[in-house]
Amino acid sequence: MNIDQPVILITGGTGSFGQKFTEIALRELNPAKLIIFSRDELKQFEMRQRFDGPSMRYFIGDVRDADRLRRAMEGVDIVIHAAALKQVPACEYNPFEAIKTNVLGAQNVIDAAIASGVRQVVALSTDKAAAPINLYGATKLCSDKLFVAANNFRGRHDIRFSVVRYGNVMGSRGSVIPFFLERRRDGVLPITDERMTRFNITLEDGVSLVLHALLSMWGGEIFVPKIPSYRIGDVARAVAPDARFEYVGIRPGEKLHEEMITATDGLSALEFDRHFVITPAIPLWDAGEYLTRFGGRRCAPDFSYNSGANTEWLTVEELRTLIRAHVDPAFSV
Repeated sequence: MNIDQPVILITGGTGSFGQKFTEIALRELNPAKLIIFSRDELKQFEMRQRFDGPSMRYFIGDVRDADRLRRAMEGVDIVIHAAALKQVPACEYNPFEAIKTNVLGAQNVIDAAIASGVRQVVALSTDKAAAPINLYGATKLCSDKLFVAANNFRGRHDIRFSVVRYGNVMGSRGSVIPFFLERRRDGVLPITDERMTRFNITLEDGVSLVLHALLSMWGGEIFVPKIPSYRIGDVARAVAPDARFEYVGIRPGEKLHEEMITATDGLSALEFDRHFVITPAIPLWDAGEYLTRFGGRRCAPDFSYNSGANTEWLTVEELRTLIRAHVDPAFSV
C-alpha cells in the first residue's frame, strides 16, 4: 500500500515511542497530518516545542473516551496505538485502571477506527504479553487478541489491524538504563538477579518495525523483531563498574527471562530476515502465499523466542556504545 502523505494519528503520542515515530515519520512519510492524541497537556506543550509544523495537530484525549477517539479519527488513514499503562507495580496496585486503559481502551480504538474509515491500525505490544505473569502483561495479551480478532468483524470496511511486539526499549522512561545512570551517583546499584536477561531494542529499530508493518501487513500478524539480549549484571557493569551491587531479588510480577514467542505460538510462527510473524489463530489468509510474497520460512515445530536462550548477546562494551548513541551522548565510565 502506498502510504505517501497519509493522515496519521498516534495514541499516547507524547511518549518515548511517539516522539521518535513523529521525528522519523515527518522525515520519511511526508504526512498530510500527524495527530498526537494523549491526555497530558504539559507533555503536549513540551512536544510542541520540538514538532510544530503545518502538518502537526495535538488532541487532548484519553483512549478510555470512545467519543473523543471517534472525533479525533475523522479523516485519518493510519492509527498507531501506543497508549498504555505500562508500569508493572502501578498496574498491580491499580488493576482495573490498567484494564480500562489497556483493554477497554484498545477496543475503543478498534471501534473508532472502523467507524471512521481508517485503513491501517498498528498496535504496540510487549514481550510481557507472552505467557504473562503480571497484570500489565495480561492486559496487553488481551489487547493483542482484540486487535488480531478485529480483522474478523471489520465487515465491508477496508481496514487491517496488526500488532508489533518487542522487548525493553533502550532509554525509554522508567527503564533500567536511565535508572542505573541516576543511581550510579550514589555508588550503589540495586540488582534484582545477576542471571536476569532482557531483550533490547532501540527506539529507532522499534519505529522501523512499525513502518515495515505498515508497508507489508495483511492483517492479523504479530510482528516480532530479531533483537539481542543483555544480562542485567552486564548493564550494571557497563554503567558503573566501580559501584557496589546490591542484590534485592526478583520483584512480584517479574520473570527471570522474558519471552516474545512461546512454544505454543511458535507452532504458527514464520521467520524472515529481520523479524518473525505470529500468524492469526483463526486463519485470515494463506501462510504459504504470505511466505512466497515476503520470502520467509516456517519456524521449527519446537521453536520459541526467549531472552535467556537468545543467540545474540550485547557485551559490556556494546552496551556502552549503545548508551552513548541512544541514551546519553555524554556518557562515560
